[in-house]
Amino acid sequence: MRISPSDATLGSSAAPAWPADWLRPQWPAPAKVHAFCTGRAGGVSGAPYDALNLGEHVGDMPQAVAANRAQVQRALGVRPVFLNQVHGNEVLALHPGCADGAQADGSWTNAPGLACTVMVADCLPVLLCSLDGERVAALHAGWRGLAGGPGAAGVLESFLQNQSALGVAPAQWMAWLGPCIGPQAFEVGDGVRAAFVDQSSAASQAFKPHGPGKWLADLALLARQRLQAAGVAQVYGNDGSAPWCTVGNPLRFFSHRRDRVSGRQAAGIWLA
Repeated sequence: MRISPSDATLGSSAAPAWPADWLRPQWPAPAKVHAFCTGRAGGVSGAPYDALNLGEHVGDMPQAVAANRAQVQRALGVRPVFLNQVHGNEVLALHPGCADGAQADGSWTNAPGLACTVMVADCLPVLLCSLDGERVAALHAGWRGLAGGPGAAGVLESFLQNQSALGVAPAQWMAWLGPCIGPQAFEVGDGVRAAFVDQSSAASQAFKPHGPGKWLADLALLARQRLQAAGVAQVYGNDGSAPWCTVGNPLRFFSHRRDRVSGRQAAGIWLA
């Protein structure tokens, strides 16, 4: 299975040799910006985490996760920094001394050779780079982190506000949306819909009725709307179609909603 060649390809002769089911974002990023999204093939984990599970917190054998993470680092040629994600809006600034396991739902850096990395298994990975190629970021956007809460910005807005304070305006960023639970599979209740629609009436476009008090939500569209409303004009990747759905592609992607006990794939970005 192949996602649209305009959005993601499976490598090229000029690129590192990656496992066949990894995604390589296709977007007009500066040449020194590199990005990836793993699949579930490869690795050493046994069922139900087979095979390239990168999550330490899902019940897999620690030595298998460590071996899988080492495999990813070898394939990339740089160190991916893994976070302890909590569905919040904290975004960590990475430097070469950062260890894995810091509590945050995103990271950014201007240091070369360090991959900002998020793990997902239905939530949406959002990769960003500044138009001048000097900064990159990876954000973990489940519906809670995306919506934020009373008095708390969503993870996208939190990151962009922080960067604006550092002199990089939202219009100076571009974004790529990776695979996530698709709009044909993401059933939510009235409360989830209200969390978005109460903030923006445009969010209603991302919800379709699915029975009394139930809706099918388009997580990628919600993220696209919020990025564009914040001032990020260039948004690429996940368009909500079936090939991007983690639930509907069990041979390629992990999915917590589908399997309940599941591994995690990762998406990340770095500066050469």
